[in-house]
Amino acid sequence: MEVAHANRSAAGYFRSAPSGRVLARRSNVGAKLESLDPKERSVPLLAPSPIESERLLVRLVAESDLPALLEVNSSEEVTSLLPYATWASMADAQAWLKRMDSIQASGSGLQFAVVSKSSRLAIGTCLLFRFEEKSARAELGYVLGRAYWGHGLMHEALTALIECAFSSMSLRRLEAEVDTRNRSSARLLQRLGFMKEGLLRQRWIAKGEARDVEMYGLLRDEWPMPEGVAGGV
Repeated sequence: MEVAHANRSAAGYFRSAPSGRVLARRSNVGAKLESLDPKERSVPLLAPSPIESERLLVRLVAESDLPALLEVNSSEEVTSLLPYATWASMADAQAWLKRMDSIQASGSGLQFAVVSKSSRLAIGTCLLFRFEEKSARAELGYVLGRAYWGHGLMHEALTALIECAFSSMSLRRLEAEVDTRNRSSARLLQRLGFMKEGLLRQRWIAKGEARDVEMYGLLRDEWPMPEGVAGGV
């Protein structure tokens, strides 16, 4: 994972782009909620319109993204410190999308593709998941293709998503877990303003081994980060 330079505050740097697809997803979730008994209803994590930054578009993942995302997640260098198996085929990509669709349908998470505006290809993903409505918090996950490391792209994507999460999505707290050996990912979070909050021993079982992870947290009151705070590997 990479980190990048960002000398502007998030406020005013990103804007929403129009998208019928996202609005359609919202309508499907709303229809599902209407069918529930009022006592069983809860407010799901609703998708924003696609978020545009200088070089990127952050939007809900689509099936058409899978070939590009297979290239991202089939790299052992990319996935070695992440809590899921390296993809080996398009079947793995399709199974992943089915799981993400299920999470989104439940209202507990949203899976975004990070799309390069120049190539129009998905170069990575960002995930908001384990949403807790009462606490207005969610967990953050992310991955970026190896060919795109070192250019500030994941820093740019997460700055866009975090700004949206704390504003239009009304979240109060974001959390992230990072393998203790993944120092570049830890630096990325720290430069976005996340604070290390503790060590979770043998938190993950990934690729046949128990892994210690560090817990990071960011509060809405701590965002945006101060002017001049830099990031980047």
